Amino acid sequence: MTDLSLRSAPGGVSSVAAQSRLLVPLSLFALYVIWGSTYLAIRIALVSYPPFLLAGVRFLVAGGLLFGVLRLRGVAAPSARQWRNAAITGVLLLGFGNGLVCFAEQRVSSGIAAVAVASMPLFAALFSSIYREWPTPGECLGLAMGFIGVIVLNLGHGLSASRIGAIALLTAAMCWALGSVWSKRQDMPAGPMNTAAQMLCGSAALLGVGFAGGERLPTHPSLPASLALAYLIVLGSLVAFSAYLYLLKHARPALATSYAYVNPVIAILLGMLLMGEQVGGPPYLVIVPLDLSIPLELIGMALILLSVGAITLVRQRRR
Repeated sequence: MTDLSLRSAPGGVSSVAAQSRLLVPLSLFALYVIWGSTYLAIRIALVSYPPFLLAGVRFLVAGGLLFGVLRLRGVAAPSARQWRNAAITGVLLLGFGNGLVCFAEQRVSSGIAAVAVASMPLFAALFSSIYREWPTPGECLGLAMGFIGVIVLNLGHGLSASRIGAIALLTAAMCWALGSVWSKRQDMPAGPMNTAAQMLCGSAALLGVGFAGGERLPTHPSLPASLALAYLIVLGSLVAFSAYLYLLKHARPALATSYAYVNPVIAILLGMLLMGEQVGGPPYLVIVPLDLSIPLELIGMALILLSVGAITLVRQRRR
């Protein structure tokens, strides 16, 4: 423990504790609002930028800036083995994970995209069985409820109108989960250098897919689209990722990962307020005794978020 942690601030509270009381809420705000708003920012940027080049440019610039700053501060560059592992993880998380979200948002609303991606912890719990981390009965119940929620969500109008969008979003969630589970057991770069390396490797894959698929960067992008891209680079990638790393170190894991429940709500609200997006429509679940008609998207969203919360609580109790 450093000397700083032993110094007391006025009132007998250590300066580190006082700093943590300020930075933890600010970091949570960054994750809840910024990461929740990135779905809308992607939707706005897609007006001018093609999906895979949009994601590629975002992570190339953000990763390059972060890598350069870290090297100037004397942080060691990754080893060859770490670069390889960062490349695999970056392709899974950012290449497939974020790239397919951008692709899908050409066809589905930003709010529905956020809800579908919120199913990622369900796939992570499933993929953990590869390493003999078998789910408990409570986790199995959460998984079953979550996958029922995914099915119900796909039956709703938001995803049923675009099957390719639904497949892209579920593939993105599965790839993000697989990359997260796999990377935990690999030799990865330390701290923020891990994020920088993954961004650089993921951006190379995204740019390659984009150019190979015939995408081209716009010569005259609209101002809102360019501002949205800048927002994704600075706030969505650099600030929010830094906040996430800080929370992982200074807060309980359940608190650090609570953004998974809040991001879909933020994305839906922003999409409705700023873009006029609608969540819910036919088909409905009709509850005759109560004379209620509930859109299937809302039912699927509730099941997914409840299942993710249940799995997280069960794992916290196991720890």
